[in-house]
Order: sequence, then C-alpha cells, then structure tokens
Amino acid sequence: MSTYHAPIADMLFDMYELSGMSDIAELPGYEEVTPDLVEAILEEIGKLSEEVLAPLNQIGDQQGAKLENGIVITADGFKEAYQQFVEGGWNSIIFEPEYGGQGLPSLISTAVSETVQAANMAFGLCPMLTQGAVELLTKHGSDSLKSIYLEKMVSGVWPGTMNLTEPSAGSDLGSICTKALPDGDHYRISGTKIYITYGEHDFSDNIVHMVLARLDGAPQGIKGISLFVAPKFLVNDDGSLGQRNDLKAVSLEHKLGIHASPTAVMSYGDDDGAIGYLVGEENRGIEYMFTMMNNERIGVGIQGVGIAERAYQHALAYARERVQSRKLGSTSKEPVTIIQHSDVKRMLLSMKSITEASRALVFFVAGQLDLSKSHPDSDVRARAFSIVDLLTPVVKAWCSDNGIKVANTGVQVHGGAGFIEKSGASQHLRDARITAIYEGTNGIQANDLVGRKIGRDGGKAIQAFIEHISPTLDHLAKDSSDDFTTIHTQLSRAIEALNKASTWIVKTHPSHPTQVAAGAVPYLELLGQTTGGWLLANSALISKRRLAENSGDPKHYKGKILSAQFFADHVLIGTESLSEIVLSGYQSVEAIDEADF
Repeated sequence: MSTYHAPIADMLFDMYELSGMSDIAELPGYEEVTPDLVEAILEEIGKLSEEVLAPLNQIGDQQGAKLENGIVITADGFKEAYQQFVEGGWNSIIFEPEYGGQGLPSLISTAVSETVQAANMAFGLCPMLTQGAVELLTKHGSDSLKSIYLEKMVSGVWPGTMNLTEPSAGSDLGSICTKALPDGDHYRISGTKIYITYGEHDFSDNIVHMVLARLDGAPQGIKGISLFVAPKFLVNDDGSLGQRNDLKAVSLEHKLGIHASPTAVMSYGDDDGAIGYLVGEENRGIEYMFTMMNNERIGVGIQGVGIAERAYQHALAYARERVQSRKLGSTSKEPVTIIQHSDVKRMLLSMKSITEASRALVFFVAGQLDLSKSHPDSDVRARAFSIVDLLTPVVKAWCSDNGIKVANTGVQVHGGAGFIEKSGASQHLRDARITAIYEGTNGIQANDLVGRKIGRDGGKAIQAFIEHISPTLDHLAKDSSDDFTTIHTQLSRAIEALNKASTWIVKTHPSHPTQVAAGAVPYLELLGQTTGGWLLANSALISKRRLAENSGDPKHYKGKILSAQFFADHVLIGTESLSEIVLSGYQSVEAIDEADF
C-alpha cells in the first residue's frame, strides 16, 4: 500500500498565488504570519500525518471501534495519535488566544485539515467536529459556558460532538422529539440521537455534546428547537470532573467506511435525565447550530479534497509500478508500466485536475472567510462574506462528490486489484462515500444553493460572483497559444452557461420552485465546475509567468498548465449540457407521478 505525502508545494501555490495569503498576513492580528512560518507549519503537520496518522489508516479500517460494557475502544494507535495531535497544538491553531488558541488564519487551518483528512479521515473527524463546536460556543455561548468549556475544547483535551439526528428525524430537524425540562440553572434532557460521530470514545476523559432538544410548549417545527451543552462528565466549580452525566452510547453503527470513527446511538436520560445547559436563548437552537453546521460543511469539502489527494497518490504509485501489456503503437512487444497507456494517463490526469480544482476552491473560500472576518474595510468584508455564503454548499457538495469520483477512478486504475481490500484502493472509496450524505446531503446543499442563495437573493450574489471571475477571460484572450485558447473557449462557454442558468432560476423560482429544485444538483455541479475551471485557468496563467521568469519548480508549473488544459477539455466542455438540464430537465421530473414508478 502506498504512503501519503502532503502536497505542500501545491498548497503553498494555492495559498499565495490564488487565495491572497500575502494580503491576509497583513490584516490585523496576522502580522507574524510569514511565508517561513506557513511553510514550517505545513511541513510539521505533514510529518505528523505521514509518519503517525497515515500508517494507522488501514489499521483503523480493519479493526474499527468496539463498544464493550458502555466503553468505546478505538483502534490500535488512535488514542496515542490523538494525544500527539493535541500536544502539538494542532486543534487550537485557528482560535482566539483568549482561550488558548493561536489565532492563525482559516487558510492555514484549511491546509492543516486537508493534510490530516488525507492521511486518516476516520481520525480527522474528531478534531473537525470539535473545532465546529468551539466556533458555536464562541459565538453563542454564555460567558459561564465559555469559561468552563472553551479552553479545554480549544486545546482538544475535551472533544466536542453534534447531536442532531434521531430515528424519526433525519434531515427534517423540525421533527425531533428529544425533550428538555427546566431544572434550576440547567435542564434535564431525554431522548435518542443517532449517527453521532465520536459520541463515545477513549481519546479523552470528557466529551462535550451539542444537543438539539425541544422544550415543553415550544412552537412546532424548527422554531421550537433549543440547543444545549451536555458533557459526558459534569464539571465542578474548580474545573475538575464530577459525576457521570445521564447519557451513554448504547450501540455503534456498522458502516460502509470510516470504520475507525465510532458512530454512536446515544441515549439521553435513561435515569433522571441528562443535565444540559442552554446555549443562548430558548427556541433558537437551529439558528445557533447552523454556525457549527456551516463550519462542518466546509470541513466535509476539505475531506473530499483530502481523500481525492490520497486516492490519486495511491493510484499514481500503482500505475508507475504495475507492468502490463505492450505500449500501443510501439514496435516492442515488451510489456510496460500501465502509466504509459493512454487511458490510464487519462484517468490519472482526471484525478489530478479534479483534485487540484477542488483544493483551489476550498482554499479560495478559506481566504475569503479570513477577509470576511478580519479586513478593516466593511465593504470588503461584506463582499467576501457574500462569496463564502454563496460557495459554502458548493464546497461541501462539489468537493465531496469529487472525492468520491476520484476515489472511484483510483479503484479503476488498479483494475482487479482495486476491488481487493489488500490493495487499499477500495478503502478510499468506502470512506469517501459518506461525505455526500452527512452534514446535509448534497441534494440538500443544491436546494439551499438555488433556493436560498440564488432564488431568494434575486441573483445578486451570483451575478456579483460572475463579474468577479469574468476578467480572467481577458487575460486568457491575450495569450495566443493553443493551450490557452482552449482554456479561454471552454471557460467562456462555462461562464455564459452559468449566467444563463442563474438568470432562469431567478426568474422561475418565485412561481415554480419545484421546477428549479428538479435541476438543483446539475446547477451546483455547473457552478462548481465553472469556479474550479476559473481557478485552474488562473493557475495556468500564473504558472506560465513563473516559467517565463525561470522561478520556482518548472515541473510543478507545467503540471498546473496541463491540469487546467485537461479540465477545460474534459470537464468544462460539459457545462453547457448542465445548463440545459437546469433549464428544461424539470419537465420529466414534474410529469412523473408517484404511482408511475
């Protein structure tokens, strides 16, 4: 099984050349973020991921997590790896120094997260959830909750979880039945939550659960949901751990992938009721939880990039070693490594370009997130936030779909060996598959995009974004080389197709929302492909300049140009078809009745 190497060169390229890392480093609070510091951080997390986390990936897949007498035992080496992760300060890099954080930009945190997720996605789920819970408490928690929990959660000593789903309430959170009854300065929670990632484990001596529940007499639907902090162990006034709370994992799910990540069925209040503490105001739980959910949605997009990178490296290593069949068109009858065969090269280029487009999108959005939080100009902050808001569902859905697609192609590159567990290729596909489902299925992301972000907005955000990306066409037009002519032609058609589909959605959504919803997924794919193609086109333009300047690694720059060209030839070329599906594909969906199936 191949090893993993953090793609530091490509990360640094995206951070500085595409996402404005140099400008972000000049924002208030980031003055010490030098290129040397950024590179050192990536090298160190690369070492931890390559030497500690990646070797545990297959072990965790084979052993899984076990529930014995109410205690979850994780796979060999996972507990120790988590301690190294926490002791290295990796959980705290993005958070405020007030609670022990390092206050570094989201762009750096994104690169760190990708490296961890690529090395071991089942492991990476634990800190990913903790970081979302920290952001939630930081924004919405009381001073008392912050003083009790944040320092330990920022460090990662106390991991966090999110408890939303119930047996009778999946994505429809308005249907949840878990109850909370007031009891002095706290509440008593009772109910069952399912699919709770790291709901119970042996990484730490406490776990801090974010739990949605309904108060008696609360309004029906999502407007009657409140949010509570319910720790595994209650915390004494002096900060020490007190009695065990009335909550526990009653079973673990047997899953297609991410076997090492314990997915628990959690029972609250089997005895007197689990003690929980209200976050913010009553009945505003869904609003608060969206802070964590949006954080996790970007995190899932990062997982898609990470698993794609891991699968690509795995397939590339195999293709360089596997000898089979003579080379087509060669006079020699000797078999060659399969990387010399045209179709294998096509598959590898597909994996490479899609992974790089996905990474570029995630890093670009992370850079915009930094601007939206820290730029002194309110207009700049507002424009950046608009881009983050628009593209968050695209990051989650498009990048996770791409992770599945790339991992699937990786199995194909391996041929029959890819279908055999020993090769390791199949694990990437199995692990990646969940990313299109959790944190809101990709269909939900697409409907959020066309409904909330395009339809209700009247197209303002998408039109502003189209104006933002269109100048790249002028830069491409100035280059007369064949490679850049192709990129210009296909990107121009993609932007036109995106504009056409967006205009139709704005016009149609108020009166016929179901017609728009029928084409939501193709529209999200269209926006993702166009944005990815735009970023790769910029990568190609920058790389050509660097080659002319004779600076940097010429192999890397040539690879960026080839990725942009392949993406234009093989991916962007299909955007017009996606636009047509959005405009007219609803007809068959609308025509069919439930009884017709």
